[in-house]
Amino acid sequence: MSSVVAITDENFETEVFTSPKTVLVYFWASWCGPCKLVSPSIDWAAQTYSDRLKVVKLEVDPNPDAVAKCKVEGVPALRLFKEKEIVASHEGAIGKQALQAMLESNLTS
Repeated sequence: MSSVVAITDENFETEVFTSPKTVLVYFWASWCGPCKLVSPSIDWAAQTYSDRLKVVKLEVDPNPDAVAKCKVEGVPALRLFKEKEIVASHEGAIGKQALQAMLESNLTS
């Protein structure tokens, strides 16, 4: 069972760009109500797709470099990286079914 890994600006490139798996980056903030609603779906994705997907979360306020690099304009936000490239992105709250559809269409078994 895999869990969501908290990352920062300092280890963003290492955690995201050197991963052999596709990486889902979840951008969040402690003051963000919709983030609290999305978090259980992020945890679900980490557990469900642990064989093919690495899931990390990054708090936006203390980590402006990664936020700028990924062009995050609002939270919650998702960026799906495959081989250092963003292959899918989403801003705003996302339901479990929509998250599953996004992941299924971008993950190969």
